[in-house]
Amino acid sequence: MRLLIVEDNDELATALSRILRADGHVVDIATDGSDADAALATEFFDLVVLDLGLPLMDGLDVLRRLRARSSDTIVLVLTARADLADRVKGLDLGADDYIAKPFEVEELEARIRALLRRRAGARGSAVRLGSLVFDVAARKVQIGDQQVELPKRELDLLEALLLRTGRVAPKTELSEAISSIDDAISEGALELYISRLRKKVEPAGLRIRTLRGLGYMLEAA
Repeated sequence: MRLLIVEDNDELATALSRILRADGHVVDIATDGSDADAALATEFFDLVVLDLGLPLMDGLDVLRRLRARSSDTIVLVLTARADLADRVKGLDLGADDYIAKPFEVEELEARIRALLRRRAGARGSAVRLGSLVFDVAARKVQIGDQQVELPKRELDLLEALLLRTGRVAPKTELSEAISSIDDAISEGALELYISRLRKKVEPAGLRIRTLRGLGYMLEAA
């Protein structure tokens, strides 16, 4: 999944980015509210880890502006603010979860996994479609009783499609979901990954449908 870390502490932002990339996510960083707002207005992210005490624009204002654009991007608020009113306001503005500093990295990782599973409608730690099982925590794919090894980009693409099962995923959204601002992929490259992945999910009774001018849809065949 593609994540945005919005944190003005460079050391913490870098550490979180390294950890979450090791978990298999594509990660971008914004160190102030203005940059975060601009990134969220122009790029697609599955989830945002959002600090509240930010320079240039407060985190609550970033959240307010995000929801005003009708974005359903998952928002995990991460902040040192202990005031209950701030926590309640963040949730009322549309935050999906809240974790206070200081925190344990393992808890943050677990909350991110839980939020992503919830979005995918998963039960437990796995997303299931047809005979395919995607373990969100372990980032492993199984078809029937066979383990399936996928290159990282194809694994990221499968995860992005599973998160959008039953609805159209625009090409631009999928491209942004599997690449960072500094490592963007072309439409042609996305089509190549789709073609490769399509053949690998067919044994699970799944198909990736192309809807011309709209994007792709993963569904049971």
